[in-house]
Amino acid sequence: MEILLIVLIIAVVAVVVVNAKKSKQQRSAASLEDAKADARQAIERLGGQVYNLTGTDEPSKQALADASERHIAAGSQIDQARTPAQARLAKQTALEGLYYIRAARTAMGMDAGPAIAELDGQNTAGAVTEQREVDFEGRTIAASPQPSAQTPNYYPGGRVAGRPIPAGWYSEPWWKPALVAGAWGIGSALLFSAMFSGMAGVGYDAAAFENGYGDGYQDGLNSGGDGGGGDAGGGDFGGGDAGGGDFGGGGGDWGGGDFGGGDFGGF
Repeated sequence: MEILLIVLIIAVVAVVVVNAKKSKQQRSAASLEDAKADARQAIERLGGQVYNLTGTDEPSKQALADASERHIAAGSQIDQARTPAQARLAKQTALEGLYYIRAARTAMGMDAGPAIAELDGQNTAGAVTEQREVDFEGRTIAASPQPSAQTPNYYPGGRVAGRPIPAGWYSEPWWKPALVAGAWGIGSALLFSAMFSGMAGVGYDAAAFENGYGDGYQDGLNSGGDGGGGDAGGGDFGGGDAGGGDFGGGGGDWGGGDFGGGDFGGF
Protein backbone atom coordinates (compact mmCIF):
# COMPACT_ATOMS: atom_id res chain seq x y z
CA MET A 1 0.00 0.00 0.00
CA GLU A 2 2.83 2.35 0.93
CA ILE A 3 4.65 1.61 -2.35
CA LEU A 4 1.46 2.26 -4.31
CA LEU A 5 1.08 5.62 -2.59
CA ILE A 6 4.66 6.57 -3.45
CA VAL A 7 4.14 5.59 -7.09
CA LEU A 8 0.93 7.62 -7.18
CA ILE A 9 2.70 10.68 -5.74
CA ILE A 10 5.51 10.35 -8.28
CA ALA A 11 2.98 10.06 -11.09
CA VAL A 12 1.13 13.18 -9.90
CA VAL A 13 4.39 15.14 -9.63
CA ALA A 14 5.38 14.01 -13.13
CA VAL A 15 2.04 15.14 -14.56
CA VAL A 16 2.36 18.51 -12.84
CA VAL A 17 5.91 18.98 -14.17
CA VAL A 18 4.91 18.00 -17.71
CA ASN A 19 1.90 20.31 -17.66
CA ALA A 20 3.95 23.17 -16.26
CA LYS A 21 6.56 22.69 -18.97
CA LYS A 22 3.90 22.51 -21.66
CA SER A 23 2.22 25.65 -20.32
CA LYS A 24 5.55 27.49 -20.31
CA GLN A 25 6.22 26.46 -23.90
CA GLN A 26 2.76 27.64 -24.93
CA ARG A 27 3.28 31.00 -23.24
CA SER A 28 6.68 31.37 -24.88
CA ALA A 29 5.25 30.55 -28.30
CA ALA A 30 2.41 33.02 -27.79
CA SER A 31 4.85 35.72 -26.66
CA LEU A 32 6.98 35.13 -29.76
CA GLU A 33 3.98 35.32 -32.08
CA ASP A 34 2.79 38.54 -30.41
CA ALA A 35 6.25 40.08 -30.77
CA LYS A 36 6.44 39.00 -34.41
CA ALA A 37 3.02 40.45 -35.17
CA ASP A 38 4.02 43.74 -33.54
CA ALA A 39 7.24 43.86 -35.55
CA ARG A 40 5.48 43.03 -38.81
CA GLN A 41 3.13 45.99 -38.35
CA ALA A 42 6.12 48.34 -38.25
CA ILE A 43 7.81 46.54 -41.16
CA GLU A 44 4.69 46.75 -43.32
CA ARG A 45 4.24 50.42 -42.46
CA LEU A 46 7.85 51.06 -43.45
CA GLY A 47 7.48 49.14 -46.71
CA GLY A 48 4.48 51.21 -47.75
CA GLN A 49 6.46 54.42 -47.26
CA VAL A 50 9.62 53.16 -48.96
CA TYR A 51 7.78 52.26 -52.15
CA ASN A 52 5.70 55.45 -52.31
CA LEU A 53 8.35 58.15 -51.85
CA THR A 54 11.04 59.42 -54.21
CA GLY A 55 13.79 61.73 -53.00
CA THR A 56 14.17 65.16 -54.57
CA ASP A 57 17.52 66.20 -53.10
CA GLU A 58 20.60 64.60 -51.61
CA PRO A 59 19.40 64.48 -47.96
CA SER A 60 16.03 62.95 -48.88
CA LYS A 61 17.61 60.46 -51.28
CA GLN A 62 20.10 59.34 -48.66
CA ALA A 63 17.43 59.02 -45.99
CA LEU A 64 15.21 56.98 -48.32
CA ALA A 65 18.15 54.75 -49.23
CA ASP A 66 18.67 54.08 -45.53
CA ALA A 67 14.96 53.44 -45.04
CA SER A 68 15.06 50.85 -47.82
CA GLU A 69 18.08 49.17 -46.26
CA ARG A 70 16.31 49.02 -42.90
CA HIS A 71 13.22 47.53 -44.53
CA ILE A 72 15.26 44.73 -46.09
CA ALA A 73 17.17 44.10 -42.88
CA ALA A 74 14.03 44.07 -40.70
CA GLY A 75 12.39 41.57 -43.04
CA SER A 76 15.39 39.29 -42.78
CA GLN A 77 15.51 39.63 -39.01
CA ILE A 78 11.83 38.80 -38.50
CA ASP A 79 12.12 35.75 -40.75
CA GLN A 80 14.96 34.46 -38.59
CA ALA A 81 13.49 35.48 -35.22
CA ARG A 82 13.21 32.57 -32.80
CA THR A 83 12.72 34.52 -29.58
CA PRO A 84 10.67 37.58 -28.56
CA ALA A 85 13.92 39.54 -28.11
CA GLN A 86 14.92 38.83 -31.72
CA ALA A 87 11.48 39.91 -32.91
CA ARG A 88 11.78 43.12 -30.94
CA LEU A 89 15.14 43.75 -32.59
CA ALA A 90 13.44 43.47 -35.99
CA LYS A 91 10.88 46.03 -34.83
CA GLN A 92 13.65 48.40 -33.73
CA THR A 93 15.22 48.10 -37.18
CA ALA A 94 11.88 48.90 -38.80
CA LEU A 95 11.37 51.88 -36.49
CA GLU A 96 14.80 53.19 -37.51
CA GLY A 97 13.61 52.94 -41.09
CA LEU A 98 10.51 54.96 -40.24
CA TYR A 99 12.72 57.66 -38.76
CA TYR A 100 14.56 57.75 -42.09
CA ILE A 101 11.21 58.25 -43.76
CA ARG A 102 10.45 61.19 -41.49
CA ALA A 103 13.87 62.62 -42.29
CA ALA A 104 13.25 62.31 -46.02
CA ARG A 105 9.82 63.91 -45.77
CA THR A 106 11.22 66.76 -43.69
CA ALA A 107 14.05 67.32 -46.17
CA MET A 108 11.49 67.57 -48.99
CA GLY A 109 9.36 70.07 -47.08
CA MET A 110 6.55 67.59 -46.50
CA ASP A 111 4.62 66.90 -43.33
CA ALA A 112 6.73 64.52 -41.23
CA GLY A 113 3.78 62.21 -40.61
CA PRO A 114 2.60 60.50 -37.42
CA ALA A 115 4.80 60.11 -34.39
CA ILE A 116 7.05 57.07 -34.08
CA ALA A 117 7.88 55.09 -30.95
CA GLU A 118 11.16 56.12 -29.37
CA LEU A 119 14.25 54.12 -30.27
CA ASP A 120 16.42 52.47 -27.63
CA GLY A 121 18.86 55.03 -26.26
CA GLN A 122 17.40 57.88 -28.27
CA ASN A 123 16.23 59.97 -25.36
CA THR A 124 19.59 59.94 -23.59
CA ALA A 125 21.52 60.74 -26.76
CA GLY A 126 20.19 64.29 -27.09
CA ALA A 127 20.07 66.27 -30.32
CA VAL A 128 22.08 68.69 -32.40
CA THR A 129 20.68 72.17 -31.79
CA GLU A 130 23.04 74.41 -33.75
CA GLN A 131 25.28 74.41 -36.80
CA ARG A 132 28.82 73.25 -36.04
CA GLU A 133 31.92 72.66 -38.17
CA VAL A 134 35.12 71.13 -36.83
CA ASP A 135 38.41 70.28 -38.48
CA PHE A 136 39.47 66.78 -37.62
CA GLU A 137 42.38 64.83 -39.05
CA GLY A 138 42.56 66.86 -42.24
CA ARG A 139 38.86 67.10 -43.03
CA THR A 140 35.91 69.26 -42.01
CA ILE A 141 33.00 67.54 -40.28
CA ALA A 142 29.74 69.43 -39.93
CA ALA A 143 26.65 68.91 -37.78
CA SER A 144 23.30 70.66 -38.08
CA PRO A 145 19.72 70.39 -36.80
CA GLN A 146 18.55 70.79 -40.42
CA PRO A 147 19.26 68.93 -43.67
CA SER A 148 21.37 70.59 -46.34
CA ALA A 149 23.68 69.73 -49.20
CA GLN A 150 26.53 70.02 -46.69
CA THR A 151 24.83 67.81 -44.07
CA PRO A 152 22.88 65.11 -45.94
CA ASN A 153 23.40 62.26 -43.45
CA TYR A 154 20.88 61.84 -40.66
CA TYR A 155 21.13 59.95 -37.40
CA PRO A 156 18.01 59.67 -35.21
CA GLY A 157 19.87 59.60 -31.91
CA GLY A 158 20.93 56.59 -29.90
CA ARG A 159 23.96 54.62 -28.83
CA VAL A 160 26.60 53.18 -31.13
CA ALA A 161 28.99 50.65 -29.59
CA GLY A 162 27.78 51.75 -26.15
CA ARG A 163 28.20 55.52 -26.63
CA PRO A 164 25.61 58.20 -27.39
CA ILE A 165 25.31 59.93 -30.76
CA PRO A 166 22.99 62.97 -30.82
CA ALA A 167 20.20 63.12 -33.36
CA GLY A 168 20.95 65.46 -36.23
CA TRP A 169 22.20 65.90 -39.77
CA TYR A 170 25.89 65.39 -40.48
CA SER A 171 28.32 65.88 -43.33
CA GLU A 172 29.43 62.26 -42.98
CA PRO A 173 28.51 59.25 -40.84
CA TRP A 174 31.50 59.63 -38.53
CA TRP A 175 30.13 56.97 -36.17
CA LYS A 176 30.20 54.23 -38.82
CA PRO A 177 33.69 52.85 -38.04
CA ALA A 178 32.39 52.02 -34.55
CA LEU A 179 29.42 50.24 -36.11
CA VAL A 180 31.72 48.20 -38.31
CA ALA A 181 34.34 47.45 -35.66
CA GLY A 182 32.02 47.34 -32.64
CA ALA A 183 34.35 49.65 -30.69
CA TRP A 184 35.47 53.27 -30.74
CA GLY A 185 39.03 54.35 -31.48
CA ILE A 186 41.27 56.74 -29.60
CA GLY A 187 40.25 59.86 -31.53
CA SER A 188 36.51 59.48 -31.02
CA ALA A 189 36.30 61.42 -27.73
CA LEU A 190 38.35 64.26 -29.19
CA LEU A 191 36.03 64.55 -32.16
CA PHE A 192 32.96 64.34 -29.94
CA SER A 193 34.29 67.08 -27.65
CA ALA A 194 35.19 69.38 -30.55
CA MET A 195 31.81 68.94 -32.20
CA PHE A 196 29.44 69.07 -29.24
CA SER A 197 31.20 70.93 -26.40
CA GLY A 198 28.81 73.46 -24.87
CA MET A 199 25.95 72.61 -27.24
CA ALA A 200 22.49 72.80 -25.67
CA GLY A 201 20.67 69.51 -26.03
CA VAL A 202 23.83 67.43 -25.64
CA GLY A 203 24.24 66.95 -21.91
CA TYR A 204 27.55 65.13 -21.66
CA ASP A 205 31.21 65.81 -22.36
CA ALA A 206 34.03 63.84 -23.95
CA ALA A 207 34.85 62.04 -20.70
CA ALA A 208 31.23 60.97 -20.31
CA PHE A 209 31.20 59.95 -23.97
CA GLU A 210 34.13 57.64 -23.31
CA ASN A 211 32.08 55.94 -20.60
CA GLY A 212 28.82 55.77 -22.55
CA TYR A 213 27.15 58.89 -21.08
CA GLY A 214 27.22 60.95 -17.93
CA ASP A 215 25.73 59.37 -14.82
CA GLY A 216 23.61 62.42 -14.10
CA TYR A 217 22.33 62.86 -17.63
CA GLN A 218 19.26 60.68 -17.32
CA ASP A 219 18.38 62.41 -14.04
CA GLY A 220 18.41 65.71 -15.89
CA LEU A 221 16.14 64.28 -18.56
CA ASN A 222 13.69 62.97 -16.01
CA SER A 223 13.51 66.39 -14.37
CA GLY A 224 12.81 68.11 -17.66
CA GLY A 225 16.32 69.34 -18.45
CA ASP A 226 17.55 70.48 -21.85
CA GLY A 227 19.55 67.37 -22.52
CA GLY A 228 16.65 65.41 -23.93
CA GLY A 229 16.03 64.08 -27.35
CA GLY A 230 14.45 67.36 -28.33
CA ASP A 231 12.69 67.29 -31.64
CA ALA A 232 14.68 64.33 -32.85
CA GLY A 233 12.46 61.69 -31.33
CA GLY A 234 9.41 62.21 -33.48
CA GLY A 235 9.44 65.97 -33.79
CA ASP A 236 10.61 68.39 -36.40
CA PHE A 237 13.48 66.51 -37.84
CA GLY A 238 12.08 63.07 -37.61
CA GLY A 239 14.63 60.44 -38.24
CA GLY A 240 16.96 58.56 -40.33
CA ASP A 241 20.36 57.29 -39.89
CA ALA A 242 23.55 57.95 -41.70
CA GLY A 243 22.91 58.16 -45.36
CA GLY A 244 24.44 56.52 -48.30
CA GLY A 245 22.40 53.37 -48.36
CA ASP A 246 25.44 51.27 -47.51
CA PHE A 247 24.21 50.62 -44.03
CA GLY A 248 22.38 47.42 -43.29
CA GLY A 249 19.83 46.89 -40.57
CA GLY A 250 19.84 48.05 -37.02
CA GLY A 251 20.61 44.56 -35.82
CA GLY A 252 24.11 44.13 -37.09
CA ASP A 253 23.87 44.24 -40.88
CA TRP A 254 26.01 47.34 -41.10
CA GLY A 255 28.83 45.59 -42.82
CA GLY A 256 31.79 47.00 -44.71
CA GLY A 257 30.54 49.78 -46.87
CA ASP A 258 32.54 52.61 -48.29
CA PHE A 259 33.68 53.84 -44.92
CA GLY A 260 34.91 50.46 -43.61
CA GLY A 261 37.09 51.69 -40.80
CA GLY A 262 40.32 52.76 -42.46
CA ASP A 263 39.00 55.75 -44.34
CA PHE A 264 38.15 57.58 -41.17
CA GLY A 265 41.38 56.96 -39.34
CA GLY A 266 41.93 57.52 -35.66
CA PHE A 267 38.55 56.34 -34.45
